[in-house]
Amino acid sequence: MARRSIPVLKHLLTSSSTPTLRRSVTYMPRPGDGAPRPVTLIPGDGIGPLVTNAVEQVMEAMHAPVYFEKYDIHGDMMRVPSEVIESIKKNKVCLKGGLATPMGGGVSSLNVQLRKELDLYASLVNCFNLQGLPTRHENVDIVVIRENTEGEYAGLEHEVVPGVVESLKVITKFCSERIAKYAFEYAYLNNRKKVTAVHKANIMKLADGLFLESCREVATKYPGIKYNEIIVDNCCMQLVSKPEQFDVMVTPNLYGNLVANTAAGIAGGTGVMPGGNVGADHAIFEQGASAGNVGNDKLLEQKTANPVALLLSSAMMLRHLQFPSFADRLETAVKRVISESHYRTKDLGGTSTTQEVVDAVIGALD
Repeated sequence: MARRSIPVLKHLLTSSSTPTLRRSVTYMPRPGDGAPRPVTLIPGDGIGPLVTNAVEQVMEAMHAPVYFEKYDIHGDMMRVPSEVIESIKKNKVCLKGGLATPMGGGVSSLNVQLRKELDLYASLVNCFNLQGLPTRHENVDIVVIRENTEGEYAGLEHEVVPGVVESLKVITKFCSERIAKYAFEYAYLNNRKKVTAVHKANIMKLADGLFLESCREVATKYPGIKYNEIIVDNCCMQLVSKPEQFDVMVTPNLYGNLVANTAAGIAGGTGVMPGGNVGADHAIFEQGASAGNVGNDKLLEQKTANPVALLLSSAMMLRHLQFPSFADRLETAVKRVISESHYRTKDLGGTSTTQEVVDAVIGALD
C-alpha cells in the first residue's frame, strides 16, 4: 500500500511546487486595438527629462504599443506652443515631466494653461502604501480628486491701488457638479465606499457653499456610496493623524493641491505617487504630487531622481489607452522592485541612481 502511494505522492508534490498558470480572460480587445498609439511627450524642466527618459526605456523594453511625439518646452515660456496643443488634441493623451513655474513676474503657469486649454477639469492623485516601503501609517489608500480649472487658480488678480492686490476665487455650479460627478463615478467604477468633500464653507459661505451644495446633489444619485464633508483645516489634521479613514476625496482647486501633497507625504513621498489630469476628450499623465522636486538641481546633477511616480502614472496611461495587460506588467514590476528594497533612490532611504532603478524595473518585467 505504501509502495503504491509513492507515485501519487510524487505527483502531488510536483503539482504543488509547479502550479499550472492560467491567464484569465478579463479583457477582449476590439480588432485594431493593438495598433501602436501616439502619445505626446513633454520632458519639461529639472528632473523631468531624467524621469521621462526612464519611462521611454521601460516602454521600449516592454514593447508597449505606444510611441512618443516629443516636444521641448519649459516653464519660463510665455505660452504653450500651438503645435504642442495640436499634438495633444490629435493624440488625446500626453505624458509630462514637471514644468517649473517662475515665482511672481508676468509669466503664467504653463501647467494651468494646459489644463484650461484642454479643459482637463479633473486632477487625480492616488496616495497609497507600497509593500516594503515603511511609513508612519498603514492601510493608506486615498484618491484625491481636485477641480482643476477654476477657484484660486483662475488667475484673476489685479492691483486696486499701489500696495493693495485683489485676487478673485471663482466657483461655478457647472464645474462643481462635474467634478463631483467624476468623483462619485470614479468611486462607483472602482468599488470605493466613501466620498469626502473638502471645503471651507464655514468662512467662504457662498463660494464653498455652492461647491458643497453641488456635491450633496450628486451624492443623492449614488445611494450605495457613503458621503461626508470635512473642513479643510480639520482635514489636514485628520490626514496626518488617521489617514486610513479617507477613501475618495473631492476638493476645489487650491485645497486639492495641498491635500494631495500632504497625503502623498504620508503614504511614502511624492516620488512614488502617480497622478493625471483628465477631461472629456484629453488626458495628461504626470507625477501625482510635485512638492518642489522639479527644481531640485542636486537630484539632477547626481541623477538620483525617483522615477517610480512617473512609471506608475505611465501604467495609469496604459490603462487609459486600453492596454491593461501592459499596465499590469509595468505596475507589478515597479511594486516588486520597491518590495525587494535592493534598488531605491535617496528619497526612499536608498543610494540608487535613477538608471539603476530603471534597470531593476526592466529586469523585473514578466
